[in-house]
Amino acid sequence: MQTISEAAAYTLQFINQTQRSVFLTGKAGTGKTTLLREIIATTHKNTVVVAPTGIAALNAGGVTIHSMFQLPFGGFIPAFGVDSQFTDTVKFESKDTLRRHFKMSGLKKSVIRNMELLVIDEVSMLRADLLDAMDYMMQTVRKKATPFGGVQVLYIGDLLQLPPVIRDEEWRTLRNYYKGKFFFHSHAVQIAPPLYIELSKIYRQTDTDFISVLNNLRNNTITAADVAALNKYVKPDFDLKENKGYITLTTHNAKADAMNAQALTNLKGELITYNPDIVGDFPEKIFPIEERLQLKIGAQVMFVKNDLSSEKNYFNGKMGIIKSLGMQEITVYFPEEDKTIEVDRYEWQNIRYKLDPVTKEIEEEVLGTFVHYPIKLAWAITVHKSQGLTFDKAAIDVSQVFMPGQAYVALSRLRSLEGLILLSPLRMNGISNDQDVMDYAQNKATDELLKNSLHFETKNFIHNYLINSFDWAELAQEWRNHKYSYTDSAIASGKSKHANWASKQLEAIDSLVDPARNFIKQLNKIFNNETVDLIHVSERIQAAYDYFFKPMDDLVFEVLWKIEEVKRMKKGKAFFDELTILEELQSKAVLKLMKAKLLIETVVAGETISKEKLSSEEIKKYISRKTEAIQNQFKDSHVTLIEDDVDANRYTSKKATKKPAKKSTVQETYELWVEKNSIADIATIRVLTKQTIYSHFVQLIQTKAVSINEVLPEDKIKTLAEAFQGYKEESLNTLMENNSDKFTWNEARMYKATLN
Repeated sequence: MQTISEAAAYTLQFINQTQRSVFLTGKAGTGKTTLLREIIATTHKNTVVVAPTGIAALNAGGVTIHSMFQLPFGGFIPAFGVDSQFTDTVKFESKDTLRRHFKMSGLKKSVIRNMELLVIDEVSMLRADLLDAMDYMMQTVRKKATPFGGVQVLYIGDLLQLPPVIRDEEWRTLRNYYKGKFFFHSHAVQIAPPLYIELSKIYRQTDTDFISVLNNLRNNTITAADVAALNKYVKPDFDLKENKGYITLTTHNAKADAMNAQALTNLKGELITYNPDIVGDFPEKIFPIEERLQLKIGAQVMFVKNDLSSEKNYFNGKMGIIKSLGMQEITVYFPEEDKTIEVDRYEWQNIRYKLDPVTKEIEEEVLGTFVHYPIKLAWAITVHKSQGLTFDKAAIDVSQVFMPGQAYVALSRLRSLEGLILLSPLRMNGISNDQDVMDYAQNKATDELLKNSLHFETKNFIHNYLINSFDWAELAQEWRNHKYSYTDSAIASGKSKHANWASKQLEAIDSLVDPARNFIKQLNKIFNNETVDLIHVSERIQAAYDYFFKPMDDLVFEVLWKIEEVKRMKKGKAFFDELTILEELQSKAVLKLMKAKLLIETVVAGETISKEKLSSEEIKKYISRKTEAIQNQFKDSHVTLIEDDVDANRYTSKKATKKPAKKSTVQETYELWVEKNSIADIATIRVLTKQTIYSHFVQLIQTKAVSINEVLPEDKIKTLAEAFQGYKEESLNTLMENNSDKFTWNEARMYKATLN
């Protein structure tokens, strides 16, 4: 972020150096999405991003709430002793039935156990009962009876936009448990209210008069003068055919679809259909745009994503006109700039979260990709689907506004009043916002509260982080549970032969719990002082680290060694799984110890707590180095094994997955190319088609990161040079019609990139 507002800076600080949950809101165009990207890129915390719908989750780069927490669709009654309630139209689960009926995979459980920050995007759509269901599942999996099992939550959204949907027949039951339908009515939020931070600097509009009208409309304080100012732009007979570049905002899908279909039919010329490239698992229900894109030359279109390239040719909501169409090429003309661009396809990823077994960090695994042109017909769009978009010109029909906030959402899409056309007069009745939301907005934190709270919460965060790094009571209990699992029934599986080993490890961890508990008391005493001597804290942490690290590290070694043994056993899968959970917990405790040392060093140095500061080469490679050393020692040892050494990987995942870096998609392709992967290999690794990878190479050649000589043979380059000699057209259509037997579209596009 080039510039950052004070509210955005506070948000980043609260996320990275406190445990306090935050509700981040702001008017349309204040940069909530941009700040979310910044948080994900810089936080040192294990982060999961969720949203109420598939499309919202895709846009936020996360997963749906229901898939992450294995929740059924339907209502949730936040109580025990209530049976499931099902009718033809309504179904409810309770705390009893959620726990009893719905099984969660080990992968999801490990992610939830290791989660430190939960981001919920588009929280305006989140129902109170669904949030409580999430809270209950997290407490259950994490075995902690505190809101969200102790995880920090960042709620993001504008409550004056899309509200939650609860049908009347559902509300008749839920009203017995809730005062309202919004997320802030949930029991979890009532117990642990988030800090309310509002982004107020508007980046979309600069016209102060327009901003004032929008603010009044948003806050239910719109005046007759405001309405009169807007109604100056009423033109009921406005001719959209004669006035190009305007998009009509309407309240109903059917009307928008009909307008787009009719306008496309009215154009002369050939209708060409484009389909997406779909690789892997990408369900139809989360397709981000229409699967079949039908276009004609002259069609009015809108971009639905921002240009990720350095050129920044378009943004989400930018309008243009189709200039040329080919089977593998679309060009769009921007009349106001007198500029034509070729449209690159965009990649959407369907991901799931998993725990990296080496770093113990939550990472994304790409399950499938959807690659399509990021454009759609744009003579009309619904107010609902316009959220997040920015228009220079719009004709708005708010005569049938049926939800609070719709008029505000529609008008706030525009950059200025200059581009506004109202197709019907705005009336003051029927456009007020929900009073519950207006009342909740009174909780907005003042600058003074933010400043004081940050100081207090940062001190608490450092204190809690340090004491939690030495609190091994739960870890010891897991070792204890494991030790007592060696019963007579385990004899058949061969597990009982390892009982002495389990007893020794329990003795080792038990011997550390009391000294660690005494050290925590020392820390509590130091932090109880109004002014904390951080130098003294740093010295004590270093001394404790020197005392505890080796025995804790030895326990990691022991459990990893035992895993090496057990994974060679026949019928040892259950035993292997138990050890894997122990290894996850023990390694996590050691890594937390290492990070605690870095945390206090960072604080003493007066530096900002961040992902970079709480990581090191030693931490990143701790497990991989230890595992490699153990495997080598294991092979070299002459220990008489009680196992069958046939398949050392029988219980481990065979699927190698590459952790996607938080880089541009083109940069990821480039780095794989530098590693000497072929284009086909890169497509396989990245779960993309070869066609998509070729489009990346067009950009890499254009920016001179890759030479075309590295990609194409000399004779092919010579053939292309001859064909392009004297060719001046922007489109490659004519060139390909004359040369399709000599080279491919991809080869032509890559060569064209060398000419720019």
